[in-house]
Amino acid sequence: MSDTIWQKSSFSGSGGDCIEVRTANSLVELRESDDDDIIVRTTPIRFAAFLRGAKAGEFDHHTANA
Repeated sequence: MSDTIWQKSSFSGSGGDCIEVRTANSLVELRESDDDDIIVRTTPIRFAAFLRGAKAGEFDHHTANA
């Protein structure tokens, strides 16, 4: 059972293609709102490291041609 409900970024607007996140059993879970059967789980420490990297632009080259 999860500790919280799924949340999505306020930047997502009303579109259906966004990433949702929640905590469950001391882990962070992520899923795509339009494909909610696939859930990625990680630790809070690793998720925080990912967020720091995303904010710093470390992954921007992956979206250059999107």
